[in-house]
Amino acid sequence: MTDRSSRVVRVAALARVEGEGALHLSLRDGRVEHTRLRIYEPPRFFEAFLRGRAHTEPPDITSRVCGICPVAYQLTACRAVEDACGVAVDGQLAALRRLLYCGEWIESQTLHIYLLHAPDFLGGDNVIDVARTRRADVERGLRLKQVGNAIVELLGGRAIHPVNVRLGGFHRVPTAAELRPLAERLHGAREDAHETVRWVAGFDFPEAGCGNELLALAQPGSYAIESGTPTVMTAPGAVGLPDDCDRALPTRTFPVSEFDDHVVERQEPHSTALHALLDGGRHLTGPLARYAVSGRWLSPPARAAAREAGLGDPGEGVVCRNPYRSIIVRAVEVLHAVEEALRLIDGYRPPPRPHVEVPPRAGTGHGATEAPRGLLYHRYALTADGTITEAGLVPPTSQNQGAIEEDLSRQVQDRLDRGTVGDAELAALCERAIRNHDPCISCSAHFLELAVERM
Repeated sequence: MTDRSSRVVRVAALARVEGEGALHLSLRDGRVEHTRLRIYEPPRFFEAFLRGRAHTEPPDITSRVCGICPVAYQLTACRAVEDACGVAVDGQLAALRRLLYCGEWIESQTLHIYLLHAPDFLGGDNVIDVARTRRADVERGLRLKQVGNAIVELLGGRAIHPVNVRLGGFHRVPTAAELRPLAERLHGAREDAHETVRWVAGFDFPEAGCGNELLALAQPGSYAIESGTPTVMTAPGAVGLPDDCDRALPTRTFPVSEFDDHVVERQEPHSTALHALLDGGRHLTGPLARYAVSGRWLSPPARAAAREAGLGDPGEGVVCRNPYRSIIVRAVEVLHAVEEALRLIDGYRPPPRPHVEVPPRAGTGHGATEAPRGLLYHRYALTADGTITEAGLVPPTSQNQGAIEEDLSRQVQDRLDRGTVGDAELAALCERAIRNHDPCISCSAHFLELAVERM
C-alpha cells in the first residue's frame, strides 16, 4: 500500500528460518527511526503447563519445544532438575551426554550452513538452486547431517525428539561395539567438516560489526557445550566497527544460579516472545559469542582451521564480530564436534548403570547449555515430592532479538547512506541479516512479513 506520507512493503514469510514473524522498519528523512522484530507466532505456554508436573517429566516435555535442537532442551532440563535435587552426573554418563550433544551440533549447524545460510552467499533462493550448480557441496552437507542424525538416533533412541534421555542419564546406554560404526562414519566426516570450513571461508562477506556484549558458557580446558559458567565478553566502545575483529576486552562471570539476576526478560508490545536484557543492555549469544569466550579451547584441528579461515587466533585474544562470518564459526564448531565425538567414543567404557537415581527434594534448580543458536537456560522450583511449582525457559532467540534489531538498524542505515534503495532490495538485505543469527522463532514464542514506513 502506498500513499504520499509512507510506503509499506509486505513479504508474506521469511524464508530459511525456523518459525514465523515480521519486521517493521520506520524510516524518516533517510534515517532509520526504529526497527521492530515482531514475532506473531502464538505463545507456546510451555512454562505454564510444566507447572504441576512431576520432576521427571521436563526432559521429555521440553524436547518438543524445538524439533531442530531437542537435545539442548532435554539436557538443559536435566541439569536444572538435577541441580534442584542435589545430584551430579559425571563419568561416562556425562561423556555420553556430551557425545549426544555433539551429534545435535553436527546435524543442526550443518543444516543451517548448507540449507539455510549458504544460498545467501551463492545467489540462490534456496538449497535446490545451489544444488543445480554445486551438487557436490550440497551432498557433502547432507553426509555431515546424516552423521549427526546417526549419533542422536543411537544415543537418543530416534533422530527427532529423542526418547532415551532421562534424569540421571539414559534409559539405555550403548555398548562399545555399537559405537564403533559411528566412529568409522566420523572419520569420513572429518574431511567433510574440514572442507566445509574451507568452502564457507571462500564466501564474499560484507563488512559489518556487532557492538553488543557477548554471552556464552565457559568451561576452562574444554569448548563449552553441555555445561559451563556464564561468561560475558565486554563490548567495544564503538558500535559500528570498520573491521571484522577486535582484541578481547575484560570479561565477567556469574554462577548459573544467578542467571535471572543478570538476564532479565521483559514483554515487548510488538512481539509474542519476551525480550531479554543482560544487566540492562542488549547482548548476543551464539557462535560468535562462543568463539570469543571459548575459542582457545577448540580442538587443535578446529583451531588451526579457524586461523586458516581468517577468523584470527582466539588464543591470542582475537574476537570476530562480523555476523556474516558466523557461518565460518559454525563450520569450525562442526569440525570440533566431529573431533570431540571421536575422542569420546575412543575413551568410552560402558558405565555400570544407565543412570543415577534423582530422588525429589524441595528446592530450585538452574541449568544452562549451549544450544547451536546460543546459551539456553532453564529454572525449576520443586516441592518435596518433586512437583514443579515454577518453570522458566530462556532460549537463545529471545536473548538475541534486541541485538538483531540493532544489527538490522545499522545495516539498513549504512545502505541508505550509500544511496537510494528500493523496497525489494531492502527486504532482501533484512532477510539476509536476520539469517546470520539463525533465529528459532518457535522456540522464542512459546520472520518475514516486512513493513517499511517512509516518511
